[in-house]
Amino acid sequence: MKIFQCQACDQPVSFESTVCESCERRLGYVCDRHAVSALEPCGEDGRGPLFRAYAHLGRKYRFCANAAYDACNWMVPEESDEPYCVTCRHNRVVPDLTVSANVVRWRQIEAAKHRLFYSLLRLELPLVTRVQYSDGLAFDFLVDPAETQSPGPPVMTGHLDGLITLSIAEADDVERERRRKLFGEFYRTLLGHFRHEIGHYFWNLLVRFDASLPLFRALFGDESVDYGLSLQRYHANGPTPRWEESFVSAYATAHPWEDFAETFAHYLHIVDTLETANAFEIRVRPKLRNGGDGASAVTVDFDPYETPDFQRVIEAWMPLTYAVNSLNRSMGQPPLYPFTLTPAVIAKLAFVHERIYAARMPGGMEIASAEMLKAVIAGLRQRVAAPTL
Repeated sequence: MKIFQCQACDQPVSFESTVCESCERRLGYVCDRHAVSALEPCGEDGRGPLFRAYAHLGRKYRFCANAAYDACNWMVPEESDEPYCVTCRHNRVVPDLTVSANVVRWRQIEAAKHRLFYSLLRLELPLVTRVQYSDGLAFDFLVDPAETQSPGPPVMTGHLDGLITLSIAEADDVERERRRKLFGEFYRTLLGHFRHEIGHYFWNLLVRFDASLPLFRALFGDESVDYGLSLQRYHANGPTPRWEESFVSAYATAHPWEDFAETFAHYLHIVDTLETANAFEIRVRPKLRNGGDGASAVTVDFDPYETPDFQRVIEAWMPLTYAVNSLNRSMGQPPLYPFTLTPAVIAKLAFVHERIYAARMPGGMEIASAEMLKAVIAGLRQRVAAPTL
């Protein structure tokens, strides 16, 4: 994610900020400008106070209705009939907000979900609600019955026909770490959950009925294989031997749908982290033997959300992960990105990249596909990513 600043005083602010710590102006996120904006009050209407945003002075805004719970800082245009912002209007079920513990967890969940939507909007991916379409994107944030000693099965995080379900227990750090160890995962975060589950949603939109399906099967496998049996087999026997050569994670081996969702999540990890690196003008030049010619130096000086050339993305990502993983190790922490990108995985990431750019370029499928094929070929020539463990 990029750096945000208060337009009134230039104070750096975070994506979730609601007040500038320097000039004390209210802040809100204006999604049509992809900016956290300083706000000036300008009256009110029947739905509450109105503001002019420094990021878009020609328009008036009000806060999303979920701002009342300190769960959202996104703005809604004055002329919109929607009480909720473009992110919160996808919520179908939220936990009982009269329970204070639920509110605390829900706020953390919303913070992660809003970061997801930042990426989806930057990538210009199609987003429709269930009001607009029966299988539109929706979220259920549920309390596990065991936590309230109520009858019923445990809440399973997952996706089905556009509906993403998440147990709010995942917002509890201790519980999430327990589950991470239980499932033998390198990485488990709320944002990671969202990026994975949204991958299932976009498989339906970008691949399922598209001419790219045969290429998907060549790269990921045959998705018509029984999904339930595949998951049972994975949980009983674990990943396939030598899975690291072809998959970005162990869970990706369970079924081609899971492989795509894991790969989609990693694509979002990569572009959003590279945008942060670009915002800080990070330059990586490892002091390696025989590296005096500077060939290994990389400067992240491009916007990864606006880069059709996927090879450029990968060439920046490899040395950056080597650097950040090394920094984490120096602090006694595990690697920040504990994954290896083999040529086969890079080819899958290139497929995701192509599908996204095909959706962004109506009528430009031929150009986008050509870029994807170049990226796949480049990926197959790449060395394996720098060691992480």
